[in-house]
Amino acid sequence: MPVVREFTLPDLGEGLTGAEVVRWMVEVGEVIAVDQPVVEVETAKAVVEVPCPYGGVVTALFGEVGEEVPVGAPLVTVAVSGSGGTGAADSAAAPAGGPGEPVERPLVGYGVAESRGSRRARVRAAAAASVPAPAPVPVAVPAAPAPAAPAPAAPAPVAAAVPAVVPVISPLVRRMARDHGIDLAALAGSGPDGLIMRADVQRAVDTAAAAPVATAPVAAPADRDAEVIPLRGLRRTIAEKLGRSHREIPAATCWVDADATELMALRAQLNRAPGPKVSVLALLARICTAALERFPELNSSVSPDGSQILRHRVVHLGFAAQSDRGLVVPVVRDAHLLGTEKLTAELARLTESARAGSLTPAELTGGTFTLNNYGVFGVDGSTPILNHPEAAMLGVGRITPKPWVHEGELAVRQVTQLSFTFDHRVCDGGTAGGFLRFVADCVEQPGLLLRTL
Repeated sequence: MPVVREFTLPDLGEGLTGAEVVRWMVEVGEVIAVDQPVVEVETAKAVVEVPCPYGGVVTALFGEVGEEVPVGAPLVTVAVSGSGGTGAADSAAAPAGGPGEPVERPLVGYGVAESRGSRRARVRAAAAASVPAPAPVPVAVPAAPAPAAPAPAAPAPVAAAVPAVVPVISPLVRRMARDHGIDLAALAGSGPDGLIMRADVQRAVDTAAAAPVATAPVAAPADRDAEVIPLRGLRRTIAEKLGRSHREIPAATCWVDADATELMALRAQLNRAPGPKVSVLALLARICTAALERFPELNSSVSPDGSQILRHRVVHLGFAAQSDRGLVVPVVRDAHLLGTEKLTAELARLTESARAGSLTPAELTGGTFTLNNYGVFGVDGSTPILNHPEAAMLGVGRITPKPWVHEGELAVRQVTQLSFTFDHRVCDGGTAGGFLRFVADCVEQPGLLLRTL
């Protein structure tokens, strides 16, 4: 006898409270195996595939594409065989409670090792169990003392928390009901054994269309010609974080032009030697870690209540990267311990993951300082908003030929503009100016970095 299992959205970590449905990977009526991915969701940190711990026939999907599902809310229900077709995940869930009680699990690794033959056998058993669902199983209720006066009617038995399988076989019938907002559980089927047919759904649609509909006033948009774009997923997270940063942090910005000719010459010299090519971003990252060692007060953040400055002992260097999902800030862990070549490799790896949309939540959180190379967009300067709760960000404009006075002579040099935004609560202008001047000096005379090695 098939039993319906409800799989809820698991805790995806990093304090996330929900996720947006990006793509359903299964359909109602499809037979799935244990740990098969059923849905792709987008959190505030990344896009992930969520595997289901049950094997059997999918009976319901919860949440449309673009809809946000809270952690702990139902994702899918699966009809599994009551005679052994539930798989290892079902038996593991048994000690935690009844069929309807949620069981806390990690995101991956729900099932246990098993042979391919046993999985195929379980899937076949689940497919055979996909016909009309059993009635809800009553839960045993402790006997209560008889009331003083006879009750007018005996109370109905308490049903288990397991959702019943709606007697529908055809996915077309389910889709038709979903498109018209018809609750299949409220319909009485005219087919064999109460099976809901297409005519039953059409009858409900016609009845709903004939009934008067109460209309509530809907606020019209301010501009009827404007396109309304809801803030969802990563875009909403970016908006909330930047808004919070602008509200809470008294940020100030200073900037300076720097002659990067020698830095570019050094890079060309390094890349003529055997080994991996060194990127400009890696050289700038190396300069940042050296500057933060000299000005550690800028590698800090302010406590949420504003009463303390938290000075970090390690440098987790974030860098702004543009992806198809929007602006993301991957984090290079312990950047102060990495040499130029290792920084190049780690920056390249995280950039590629950002473009592919495969960054993990851990790779997008925990930064202590951000490097923003907006020069790749062909612009010279910027006054960026700080990446809350960090206290500082270095911005680098494009490196381009410009007229420059060099050794008392007018010359064409490779010039860039450096901008530095900082939280004025953690330091005053002298510290910020000293940091920026040190960075500019290292850009103009990269040999100065040898003093910090």
